[in-house]
Amino acid sequence: MRRTLMKAALLMQVFSMLALAGAASAQTYPSKPIRMVLGYPAGSGIDNVARQVAQRMEKTLGQTVYVDNKPGALGNIAAQNVATSTPDGYSILFTPNSAPVANVHLFKKLPFDPVKDFAPVAPVATLGFVVLVNPEKLPVKTLGELTALLKKDPSKYSYGTGNATGQVAGALYTHLAGVDILNVPYKGVPPAVTDLIGGRVDFVMADASLAIPQIKGGRVRGLAVTNATRVSALKDVPTMAEAGLPGYDLIGWFGIFVPAKTPPEITRLLEKHVREVVADKGLSESLRSIGVEPWLGTSADLAKAVVSDTEKWGRIIKRAGIVAE
Repeated sequence: MRRTLMKAALLMQVFSMLALAGAASAQTYPSKPIRMVLGYPAGSGIDNVARQVAQRMEKTLGQTVYVDNKPGALGNIAAQNVATSTPDGYSILFTPNSAPVANVHLFKKLPFDPVKDFAPVAPVATLGFVVLVNPEKLPVKTLGELTALLKKDPSKYSYGTGNATGQVAGALYTHLAGVDILNVPYKGVPPAVTDLIGGRVDFVMADASLAIPQIKGGRVRGLAVTNATRVSALKDVPTMAEAGLPGYDLIGWFGIFVPAKTPPEITRLLEKHVREVVADKGLSESLRSIGVEPWLGTSADLAKAVVSDTEKWGRIIKRAGIVAE
């Protein structure tokens, strides 16, 4: 009995010391550089956004925040890396909705649990897609004209996508438009646009951030955006709903997560700083100029988006039969 009481007392002491150590680490956080892990290559659209956020977080946190690119498997490699990292706030995941939402339905098995293995910090931005055509190959000026052309002979046409979100956006368009045409998946949006310009595909579902410079360069034409409202940098391009597909509303988003067991105090501190960065006027203007809309939300908003979008995207992916390559 005495030995049991001594063991219990020892355990209580250990737990107390661990709790104190955790509190101390939270109070001194951050005391070393923070690694922002990204599942996409340097120079990509999301990499541009992540680096802008990291630079501003450095100023508010008073500590180095650097981007660690770990591309591959539609963001799964980066997500797994953070999920298995020490939960101390020094490894954070900057990700689009593909890893925590779409990949649940695209892969038979994930090396992490999007809900159980992560704690949401805060959303950063939303990103729509643009239906692009090559006006020299398809002289259509509206989405309605494109849809009518596709319906005449679906077997003649194909469209390109460069990521999971683009595939889902394209699948929703073809479903609502009532056309069944071939989707050609690429390893990124740039090669898909290159093939569009070269006449090898008939239209492309492209991230707004990558579509904008192509549209301004005159090589391609934007017919519609997948957002519910028009994109600031493409005010002349209608939404899919305005262009004749009522009910079409599909956007991707960027958010920040930490490992699930990260101390709540650290997660709340990161949330505060991310919200401060997103509210920055300079960042907002910079993001809008490339077709990305700032999303000033909370950790609860991000958690809610994971749940609702997992269900919404799952229906579209299942109906279209999309699987990861």
